Amino acid sequence: MSLDNIQLPAIVLQDLFKKGLIDSKINQIKTVSAIKEKIEFLGKNEGKILILVNHPDCVFLPDAELNFLIGILTACKLTLNDVAIVNFCNNKKLNYEQLQQFFDAAKIFAFDVLMSDILLPLQFPVYQVQQYNEIIYMHAPPLQFLKQNKEEKLKLCASLQKIFSI
Repeated sequence: MSLDNIQLPAIVLQDLFKKGLIDSKINQIKTVSAIKEKIEFLGKNEGKILILVNHPDCVFLPDAELNFLIGILTACKLTLNDVAIVNFCNNKKLNYEQLQQFFDAAKIFAFDVLMSDILLPLQFPVYQVQQYNEIIYMHAPPLQFLKQNKEEKLKLCASLQKIFSI
């Protein structure tokens, strides 16, 4: 038997390597703490609901769209205190894992932001309620489009009724 071909039993290998070679918890903590200072959001996130929008000309949303969104939230028996609104245009480097860790989101709604933009590994149709890693996702067209199109607004309402049981 040569030293180059020694095969140890599995039980011996298990005893030798009880701990992983890489401590992933340290890396996750650094990632979250690194992004904490950079993400600006509107709202208090008390309901752990993240709303992504895409407006290059605004910090968050134009007033008309914000009022429309507040109307949608009110219909769902929510307020701005329950959500965190993030302008994805100002945070394009963030992925779904970083967003979820930072906001501890239970629900993520994306208006004019594709799931591929946040690197979510699955694609699904607009307005479809999709669960992935215990988080509910839904994406929709821009709020301005929804505001002007009654049929699309009804589709959004149907999805929100499923999510919030209203």
